[in-house]
Amino acid sequence: MQRYRCIPVKIITLAAATALLSSCQNPQSENSSQKQFPVVEEHNIITVPAQLGGNNSVENTTTNAFSLPSSAMPLSKRLDFSVGNSFFRNAWVTAPASTTARDGLGPFFNTNACQSCHIKDGRGHLPASPNDNNVSMLVRLSVGASDDPRFSVKNHPTYGEQLQDAAIPGMEPEALLHFEYETHVEYLSDGTAIELRKPIPIIKTTVYEPLDDRLETSVRLAPPMIGLGYLQALTNEQILANADPEDKDKNGISGKANQVWDKDQQASTLGRFGWKAGQPNLKQQNASAFSGDMGLTSNLVTHDDCTAAQTHCNNAVNGGSPEVSDNILNKVTFYTANLAVPKRRNSQASDVINGNKHFQQIGCAECHQPKWEVGEVTDMPWLSNQTIFPFTDLLLHDMGEGLADHRTEFLANGREWRTPPLWGIGLTENVNSEFGFLHDGRARTLTEAILWHGGEAQFSKQQFTTMSEQQRSELIAFLKSL
Repeated sequence: MQRYRCIPVKIITLAAATALLSSCQNPQSENSSQKQFPVVEEHNIITVPAQLGGNNSVENTTTNAFSLPSSAMPLSKRLDFSVGNSFFRNAWVTAPASTTARDGLGPFFNTNACQSCHIKDGRGHLPASPNDNNVSMLVRLSVGASDDPRFSVKNHPTYGEQLQDAAIPGMEPEALLHFEYETHVEYLSDGTAIELRKPIPIIKTTVYEPLDDRLETSVRLAPPMIGLGYLQALTNEQILANADPEDKDKNGISGKANQVWDKDQQASTLGRFGWKAGQPNLKQQNASAFSGDMGLTSNLVTHDDCTAAQTHCNNAVNGGSPEVSDNILNKVTFYTANLAVPKRRNSQASDVINGNKHFQQIGCAECHQPKWEVGEVTDMPWLSNQTIFPFTDLLLHDMGEGLADHRTEFLANGREWRTPPLWGIGLTENVNSEFGFLHDGRARTLTEAILWHGGEAQFSKQQFTTMSEQQRSELIAFLKSL
């Protein structure tokens, strides 16, 4: 007989929820007064061109805006891109199957295709209703920080590092998952009321042991895939040049680099991919997603997320060893490195130009660094020597109690998140009408996303709340132009 136990995760973090409500009701609790950015003079405002992705930018505003190859890629490489696209887009199946190149799904999984999470290569979304599926998001699990540099956390002994709420035929999933929401209202200085929501995962365990108070969770949404090859091409030295973990310049911004385990090199190195910069490169990011999201092994990640306690999972038929060949992993990595960044729209409109000034003058660009120079990229020379505008520093920042998940990831603590790139953000809804902003998809609009900023971004958030309606509209128009 199956055992079911429903655990509302919000009970585990009741103290954190109380602190969240307190900080939301009292913005000064984030010490916003100590963050006094110098006003950026108009002649120092960085001009943002139409080609955010340099010579590889594409002009497209349709649902396929995030799915096009780097425009300067030679025709001889388009086949590699198409093959990678096929394995990224099409569904994997259970083993044994006649489709031997893409069998081995599960036994536990969250989705059966990369594209199911990264919808049209864009963002995922939270389920729209209790009956909607959860395929474009997931829940990370842990029971504390790891003191081993090879591991980001201590995995849950029964459920591993990630909750899988789907399973192959003949097996029960690890748990059933749905979401409830905590809401509160924030008021702008002109009296405008904005309702903010926070998703709370409700986990109903099935055949394995019930969850307990050790559990740490973090809801994660699939991010957009554009421009990743450029971000991989930036050198460690470039990224570290912007780090200021001790805030020596006293501007309230103390970005720090994550140090993560590189499985190929068997050494710690700088992290740059994932919501907490927990992965060092695209190949490992993809291999980890194949394993955690779909239960597929590779030579880089040789196991799926079955634990010793899950004997049925460990004894299930697999699709060979490895299930994802080196050739397939390399083609998918090539594909994810070469999804082009769309060009801006309305870049010469007066409201967009004014919005860019507001964005930089209130300190947003301190973390969302607009401009980078890419040097030589030997394996993909068409990406070489480009000026790009991703609007990220790839560093970790304390974002305050409101966004905290209270879960570490290597050097990232429970309040720290990597600055996400903003290029393409204005086309989010064009690509997928169902979407969410921030790491867990809680924000339904850009205004909501800004109002969730705290910690090092509290000053900028407060400046936004005191803007006139026209100024806020201009800032949002600028973001939508990206």
